[in-house]
Amino acid sequence: MRIATWNVNSIKQRLEHLVTFVKSAEPDILCLQEIKCVDEAFPRAEIEALGYNVATHGQKTFNGVAILSKLPLEDVRRGLPGDDGDEQARYLEGVVSTGSGVVRVASIYLPNGNPIDSPKFDYKLAWMDRLAAHARALLALEEPLVLAGDYNVIPEPKDAANPAAWANDALFQPESRAKFRALLHLGFGDAVRACTDQPGLYSFWDYQAAAFQRNNGIRIDHLLLSPQAQDRLKAASIRREVRGWDKPSDHVPVLVDLDID
Repeated sequence: MRIATWNVNSIKQRLEHLVTFVKSAEPDILCLQEIKCVDEAFPRAEIEALGYNVATHGQKTFNGVAILSKLPLEDVRRGLPGDDGDEQARYLEGVVSTGSGVVRVASIYLPNGNPIDSPKFDYKLAWMDRLAAHARALLALEEPLVLAGDYNVIPEPKDAANPAAWANDALFQPESRAKFRALLHLGFGDAVRACTDQPGLYSFWDYQAAAFQRNNGIRIDHLLLSPQAQDRLKAASIRREVRGWDKPSDHVPVLVDLDID
């Protein structure tokens, strides 16, 4: 089973890219972030024509997440529990049944948190606490679980081409990184780092200052695997070439292959 995550930075603007990627990579499940549209405006017909079931949790102009799956999606949850007043569309979860059981997948668009001296950073940290609490509950189900998405967290200095440039950014603050590690300490594994310790692997390049051409990137898109998913891990990869397409998203897809039939 191939599971991918991709912050498309507007589904309306990247639909052609999405179709191209899906046809080349053939993911069984694709988690999208920043779809930037309400549920009714999502190009469902075009995606279903490619053979995918669609679940969305959209929001006008901002945020929004989706899950595309070749298998039917069940037990769909829209929104992260823990704050009934949170209206931002950043979390979507679903289950697919396979020949050997079930796989649970979440599409996550974690808050950016900038500037760090504002309520936005407090919201980011509180959101991460809610995510950890929910993830802990999901682990108790003992299912293959993949928490996939744009985490807006640079885990380690080696995950940035120029770590010093991010010293005052919410993505690289000690608090953000500590809460990301807390997720890992629950028992999750970072799929990419489970396969390679290679530096220079990035999933985001800013549009400014020829960042992609200079490979001045950061790794902030992650697939975190439960122990049951880690046991089935075969490979993980980052599709860097997608950033070189015409009018691309500033993020690229990250993929994981699991030994699940």
